[in-house]
Amino acid sequence: MPVIRLLSVRLLRMALVLLCVAGLTFGLMLASPIDPIDAYLGPQIAQASAEQRELIAARWGFDQPPLMQFGHWLGQLASGELGWSHVYNQPVSEVITQRFQGSLALLGLAWLLSALLGFALGVLAGVREQSSLDRVISGYAYITAATPAFWLAMLGLLLFSVTLGWTPVCCAGPSGSLRDEVSLVTRLHHLALPVATLTLLSTAPITLHTRARMRELMASPVATQAFAQGASRWEVAWRHGARHACLPAITLACASLGELFGGVMLIEQVFAYPGLGRATVEAALRSDVPLLMAIALFTALLVSLGNATADGLYRLIDPRLRRQG
Repeated sequence: MPVIRLLSVRLLRMALVLLCVAGLTFGLMLASPIDPIDAYLGPQIAQASAEQRELIAARWGFDQPPLMQFGHWLGQLASGELGWSHVYNQPVSEVITQRFQGSLALLGLAWLLSALLGFALGVLAGVREQSSLDRVISGYAYITAATPAFWLAMLGLLLFSVTLGWTPVCCAGPSGSLRDEVSLVTRLHHLALPVATLTLLSTAPITLHTRARMRELMASPVATQAFAQGASRWEVAWRHGARHACLPAITLACASLGELFGGVMLIEQVFAYPGLGRATVEAALRSDVPLLMAIALFTALLVSLGNATADGLYRLIDPRLRRQG
């Protein structure tokens, strides 16, 4: 019963969070200065008559009051449908499925590499406090934390793609090639620079927080006792510090999925990568409300699942939590 009650409470909280995210996203779209009919017409805006504009508004529900539009969308969601995207002229569920397949490799690799690299750098900096290594790692973390994602992406594109020619300029594969025709090696080659850029930008929070936890442990009575017994700093860091700093690192890594997705949107725009990030930007610029709301819900669900995963990993790492459970 306690487990069922816990799951019920978590599911209820998640449903309330998703509802709030949907309402906030819808409100922001209403406050947007972009006219949905003009965004739908695009370059043909000057050729559309008043009657055509009225037909478009009636077709997509732009002429309905906001509350009716939101209620209609909630009704579709309750029936298992996410609506129809007028930007891609496809069901929203198909757009998200297709685009997320493109973003999954970018998001997953960057998330995994940033978590591992940030944790390793934080441990190294915390063990060698006030050393040259600590200053270099801390300086790198502070600089990348203050660096705009689009600026670093354009700098990497200019250096490695344009000047050196080591990486492709854009896209997820060679221009004109179908997805099935692109080999795994070619896909990884196109992914290398976007993943590296996103990884460098995402390691700073984990590095700095892990460094602070390691410094705290190195000054604790546990480390002092270990030093008195003849243990080296690296032995103390491996036996005690890694597990001590692992829990907050997992929390930051799982909680940073939403922020990482925001970085993916910018990176995909710079590298013209066909993923969910570019679809989000296009949906916002062309006032595709069903698509944008579905992506917002998907992102919130991704962050919620990340937090739930972190809670589950805590019990595997910390035996005290298993005993309490």
